[in-house]
Amino acid sequence: QVQLVESGGGLVQAGGSLRLSCAASGRTFSSYAMGWFRQAPGKEREFVAAISWSGGSTYYADSVKGRFTISRDNAKNTVYLQMNSLKPEDTAVYYCAADPGGVVVTTQSVYDYWGQGTQVTVSS
Repeated sequence: QVQLVESGGGLVQAGGSLRLSCAASGRTFSSYAMGWFRQAPGKEREFVAAISWSGGSTYYADSVKGRFTISRDNAKNTVYLQMNSLKPEDTAVYYCAADPGGVVVTTQSVYDYWGQGTQVTVSS
């Protein structure tokens, strides 16, 4: 079993930055791909960014491309989401997910493991 724990969420003014972390525990493998998703109140959960542990490739949703950066620290089994130029529309609960397939995927159902989420609130 793999457990994921997100941290780093909080309140920030529009234009500011936050850095989210997702720490994996239990049996993990370098081939696991990692993804970030978010869900705003009253809306469906949506894809944000993904990274392959083995390949290092990344993919971003159009809404965050150029502002968010996903990265990893394989030695610590941790993935990060650096969020810059934040907008009120970015306000949501952000979830970390792991996919044993290893490739970059945007479909939520592909990911086997999910964290509890961390709240990000961007004020105007």
